[in-house]
Amino acid sequence: MVGAYRIVAVGDTMIGSDFPSPILNPVLTRDVRPSKILGPRLARILEDGPNKLVFANIEGTIHALQGPSKRCGNPRLCFVFRMPPYYARILRRVGFTLGSMANNHGGDFLDGGRLATYRALTRAGINAAGVDRAGMRTAVVRLADGTRVGFTAFGHNPGILSITDIPRAKRILRDLSRRSDIVLVSFHGGAEGAGATRVPKRTEAFVGENRGDVYRFARAVVDAGADVVIGHGPHVPRAVEVYKRRFIAYSLGNFWTYGRFNLRGLAGVAPVADVTVNRRGQVVAVRLHPTRQVGRGVPRYDPTGSAIRAVAKLTKLDFPNSKLMFHKDGRVTGPGIGR
Repeated sequence: MVGAYRIVAVGDTMIGSDFPSPILNPVLTRDVRPSKILGPRLARILEDGPNKLVFANIEGTIHALQGPSKRCGNPRLCFVFRMPPYYARILRRVGFTLGSMANNHGGDFLDGGRLATYRALTRAGINAAGVDRAGMRTAVVRLADGTRVGFTAFGHNPGILSITDIPRAKRILRDLSRRSDIVLVSFHGGAEGAGATRVPKRTEAFVGENRGDVYRFARAVVDAGADVVIGHGPHVPRAVEVYKRRFIAYSLGNFWTYGRFNLRGLAGVAPVADVTVNRRGQVVAVRLHPTRQVGRGVPRYDPTGSAIRAVAKLTKLDFPNSKLMFHKDGRVTGPGIGR
């Protein structure tokens, strides 16, 4: 399709941690082929291509620093993730070109780990954003035909752009949209767990933290210039909507969370959002690819389509007037989607 641009997005991604003791997938060698990890069908969905960007929320740090790490008051609720440096190159080989660092694990090794992770990602060819520091808040990627795609990310922890400061978020978006043709926004927000599948349209809290009003935030950044908004953080899928011909996914769940995440029920299935937009950022096509984590936490294409059915059900509950239709092949059609 001439003048069409694909953004393929996944949710939480932490592909193995070697801290405090190694829990690493032996398949992830330095030269491993993506199809060997993910299977050929999912590997093809994620592979890089012209006028295509592939996004993940990088849920953790990537470096070899020994410390210090954040202090955990309650080990049952607090985890620390450190991926080996060569994992950044594996993520790039799989196809990822954009990575959010705006989440509650980006600071697991404090500022030193955050800076080292940013360097590891960018050196591997993954554009990172979301750290509240000059030069790290946003990124602009130029595609094969010269189209500029702006990217930024927000979360609810110190050191990153804040989902709760909506006036500042709108200022950042207005500036980014002036420098870009298409704008992608990521957010890490909302409550967590099996009971957090709904979009409540109010401020959410979890373990005493303000996790933002994701509905208000998503619509506000679209009003300020965002074209695609991708949410994650609840560790389960949530609804999607089309607002002003812009696509919003409120949570893409756990995509690739090896070894240390609960993968029971909806925590183990995740949609991959495959969104095509025109040069004005208007959504012209949407497809959800269903995945399920197998073994200790490796994503594979899920022919049962569980993730699609979950998103369809939740969208009907939370946005009953959207009239979006979810097809068995993963296509999403309805008002606001099309040329």
